[in-house]
Amino acid sequence: MKKQNSVLNFKNIFTEGSGFKMFLLSVLITGISYGIYKGMLDNFLAEIVGMGEMDRGVTEFFRELPGILLIFILATFYMLSAETLYKVGAVIMLVGMAMHAALPPTKVFATLAICMYSVGEHIQIGMKSTLSLKYAKPDCGGTALGAQTAVNQIGTLFGYLMIILAFSVFATSQPYTEFFWIAVALAAVSVVFSTKIFGKSETDKTKRRFYFDRKYTKYYMLEMFYGARKQVFLTFGPYVLILFYGANAATISLLFAISAVACFFASPLVGRIIDRLGYKVVMVADTLILVAVCFFYGFAHHLFPKNIAFIICCINYILDAVISLASMASNLYVQDLSDTQEEVKATISTGVSINHVITIFIALCGGWIWQTLGIELLFITSAVLGLCNSAYAASIKTKSKIKTV
Repeated sequence: MKKQNSVLNFKNIFTEGSGFKMFLLSVLITGISYGIYKGMLDNFLAEIVGMGEMDRGVTEFFRELPGILLIFILATFYMLSAETLYKVGAVIMLVGMAMHAALPPTKVFATLAICMYSVGEHIQIGMKSTLSLKYAKPDCGGTALGAQTAVNQIGTLFGYLMIILAFSVFATSQPYTEFFWIAVALAAVSVVFSTKIFGKSETDKTKRRFYFDRKYTKYYMLEMFYGARKQVFLTFGPYVLILFYGANAATISLLFAISAVACFFASPLVGRIIDRLGYKVVMVADTLILVAVCFFYGFAHHLFPKNIAFIICCINYILDAVISLASMASNLYVQDLSDTQEEVKATISTGVSINHVITIFIALCGGWIWQTLGIELLFITSAVLGLCNSAYAASIKTKSKIKTV
């Protein structure tokens, strides 16, 4: 009976005969493949490839690079439909995953595989939104985007659970290669489903170009600070737990799974808080909380026994994931300043690109700081960036104040 209700819900959201079933199946399978990949990647790089702190920063530089190049990629292939680009992204992700499974686990090959997979992943991100909106019934665009995101999250969570189970049962054998091949097989299935998607939807033009306007200067700066502070936790948070505390793949996947579930339930609450208190208050407050998170992540091992410090760091990793949801407040700030919906989309798209520009340099600098000066200074740096974000957010004028002036 529950299954029938679920199908009916999807039918109420998406247009019948639009191809949404094959699209959502592809999204689900890609999510499972990604969950397997993400759940063991950091441990694979540390334990099998032998990457240290600086190496991880270099690898992250190349993983984020496609995010900057995406605008140029989409501009170059502007004649291709969203459906075709989605399929191209799926094939590139398959190739990247196969490189992980088939090539020798060296630093160069692992970095190339990560970069290749990231190219396909970034191409697909925008196309998922475009196709979700295309297949949605009138006035169901937001619901369709939410449904597509939920399907992707369910798949990713299932992938994490597979790694938790496998690496707990086979703790001594380290079945990385076997699970890379499983991820390859799932990525191939996703490609097959994607070939069943037909149509010639136009891609979002706002993602093909940079859009700058002086009135958004503070938004661009906020994106720079947010991207910098986010990258420290995204890249080095799990790596600290692996290299410094000895966390295995099952533990890291469990941490990712708990973070995903926590964010799933917390995101509506954060949205209501933003509506109630206003985006400015939330943008200031979330990075002040970050200071405490960074302090415990960098100094817990000085204050507590190592096993207790490890648990504290895990809790703070989850807390960082939750407070990162407050980044949606900056989108409301853009909406307040904008004159049209197209301007909102173009500005946010440009902000994402600016975010990626700063993150690739933080990845390199963060690896160097950790290797030469220690994890304490690495997370002090993240806290300082958070304070800069708060100070800058405090200087913005809300719409009501602008009207009063």
